[in-house]
Amino acid sequence: MSNGNMNLTLKVWRQKNASTKGAFVTYKADGISADMSFLEMLDVVNEGLIHKGEDPIHFDHDCREGICGMCSLYINGQPHGPKRAITTCQLHMRTFHDGQTITIEPWRAGPFPVIKDLAVDRSAFDRIQRAGGYISVNTGGVPDANEIAISKVLADEAFNSATCIGCGACVAACKNASAMLFVSAKISQFALLPQGQPERYNRAMAMVEQMDKEGFGSCTNTGACEAECPKEISLTNIGRMNRDYFTAKFLKEEEEHKS
Repeated sequence: MSNGNMNLTLKVWRQKNASTKGAFVTYKADGISADMSFLEMLDVVNEGLIHKGEDPIHFDHDCREGICGMCSLYINGQPHGPKRAITTCQLHMRTFHDGQTITIEPWRAGPFPVIKDLAVDRSAFDRIQRAGGYISVNTGGVPDANEIAISKVLADEAFNSATCIGCGACVAACKNASAMLFVSAKISQFALLPQGQPERYNRAMAMVEQMDKEGFGSCTNTGACEAECPKEISLTNIGRMNRDYFTAKFLKEEEEHKS
């Protein structure tokens, strides 16, 4: 490597849409600064493709600050690349070395169909959220809501669950394409707070059933989702979700038995 720059070989998945067959295409990425982010490196490659009149590589991105969860790339066999607890936009090229070959793929999951190249449709997450990821109880004005006493332990745990950015790395990491870490985080952020109690069990049932309807697989219990999550969401959320779901099923069956 000279003057901080490196020459790389990229094997990029190119696919016109969900219904067409895709394939890897090899590109050269020369003169790449070690200080660039991974997405900036792709920007440079795309500028070269556009200059040659070729179709640029399509990939998702938005904030480029590790907040939005859009930059969903599978890099050298790992969601968001080889570094832990970061998104693709926070991955810098100094992680790689001169002459290295980098393989870049989209998330591989049936519920995440390819839109084009590296961009996938994650609207299944939106539908799961709409099924129950909200609070409809009247909490009063903001000062009133803030006066509800919540222990620091529960508040911290709810906050940690709420840091999930819905990027889908957990699904991409799981051999069954399970969405249980994502769904459990969205359930837990309410289940741990007083405001979320009135709809707690109905919420769990509705979101889990929507998850199953979307075609996500079951949990493998290997912990790959937690290991690859850029926000380090804990597996304990899945245990909480399962308890709430089975409680909801029991309460529903008990109600039906009474009627």
